Amino acid sequence: MRNNNMGIKLTRKNIYFRPDSSRVLARYFNINDERKAKVINRVLSLSKQETDIALNQLLRNFSSRHRSVVDIWERNFKRCMDSPLGEELLNYSYTHRQKLLIGAYFTMEYSIESAAFFNPSIVESPDQTQLESGQKRIILSFRATGEGHVSSLVFRSGVIDENLDIHLDEVGRLLEKPKQFKNHEYFKKDFFDKLSNIDSVDEEFHNVVLQKFPEKFVYEELRRFIRELMSEYGQNLEYAQYLNHILWLASSHYQITYSLDTSISERVIFPISDTEKNGIEDARFLKFDHDNGSSTYYATYTAYDGMSIMPKLLSTKDFITFKVQPINGKIANKGAAIFPRKINGKYAMLCRVDGENNFIAFSEDLINWHNEVFLLREPQYHWEFIQIGNCGSPIETKYGWLVLTHSVGPMRQYSIGVSLLDLEDPRKIIGRLHEPLLYPNQEEREGYVPNVVYSCGQIVHNGHLILPYAMSDHSSTYATILLDDLLEELLRNP
Repeated sequence: MRNNNMGIKLTRKNIYFRPDSSRVLARYFNINDERKAKVINRVLSLSKQETDIALNQLLRNFSSRHRSVVDIWERNFKRCMDSPLGEELLNYSYTHRQKLLIGAYFTMEYSIESAAFFNPSIVESPDQTQLESGQKRIILSFRATGEGHVSSLVFRSGVIDENLDIHLDEVGRLLEKPKQFKNHEYFKKDFFDKLSNIDSVDEEFHNVVLQKFPEKFVYEELRRFIRELMSEYGQNLEYAQYLNHILWLASSHYQITYSLDTSISERVIFPISDTEKNGIEDARFLKFDHDNGSSTYYATYTAYDGMSIMPKLLSTKDFITFKVQPINGKIANKGAAIFPRKINGKYAMLCRVDGENNFIAFSEDLINWHNEVFLLREPQYHWEFIQIGNCGSPIETKYGWLVLTHSVGPMRQYSIGVSLLDLEDPRKIIGRLHEPLLYPNQEEREGYVPNVVYSCGQIVHNGHLILPYAMSDHSSTYATILLDDLLEELLRNP
């Protein structure tokens, strides 16, 4: 289709990425401790034959749906035994089959994509081997939501060919959660500076807590310090809340690793820490080029615990091992997007600190953003009077930084626009479209949240902008635009 902007042809591809409710993850099923004890006692009342029959039925029905479901049941039995169930149950000599059956009672299947599969980003894969001319291997990330609208981060891999068609690799069915490591080292000053943005307490108790911590500590040390402080001061509700917030913040740092024998479509980044328990939202992936010639894949995303949001930074070299850290500072809001290289020796980031306008920030490191934040643009056109934001990391072109923006207008209709920022000083807008590049058509406007088109990241391939986008918060597709035509139109509208 020809866009309203003169000279720009936007092609919607009839290739769709849709939710698949058959993709299920095995989660721990939690109930209160009193009910747990009743369930365990009921299992123990079964005869050996009844236990064998029940377990054999479970194996027949679920062993093909999960990679080593027995391991999952064993882990969930151990997790159940961490509860205060009483001396008799905790010290009971369980048989292996009783452990497995009890673990199965505290396991549930969760369909991670049953509600929606949306807000995509795209990067080139670290593996560019075995390709033909004009092809590029890619990785797509999506926000997947299931029961209770809990969001997780999922991936698809594939190849985009010379005709700009995406061919996805076969999607694995056995979803895999990572092994989690709590091996982060904390620095006292940075940690308590971040905590001050979340909670405060009277100076006397604050000093008691500070004296407990050395200048550097790891997660297991922190948990020990909190247990000791809680035993002495936990009867004070204000102090107990402060100590719980320390644990809450510490759990937001972690590293996760997946088994090498999983495909990338089987790796699910599901909410792990307490800061994420209500979802992981809108990861904006990019390939960042360091000054020394190496590259790292970063993604900013928003963690939500039901009460507050926390922006986080995900980093990986291979999409097998991921490091997660909270982002500190003035940009601590939804929708941060990192520039793909340093500018004048500093990291740069698009952000929306007030939930309404587009800003830009600069920092000496990727975690702490305490410097001045610069207003980039306020809503100007009638289709963006509610708010504007970014659609992912800027793309470097020979004329400037290409930035796709999302706008919200009347009837809460979203559209996607484009701006061009100066390469050396991206605080300067040197071009913009005076009409949306993309807005929901008749087929795209119906869904979980009507009238929404949204993207979290794009790439350039064979001279075209590849723009994956979500349709009404339900499923996703992509469009292509000839880059030179887009740049020409942007430079025509300074």
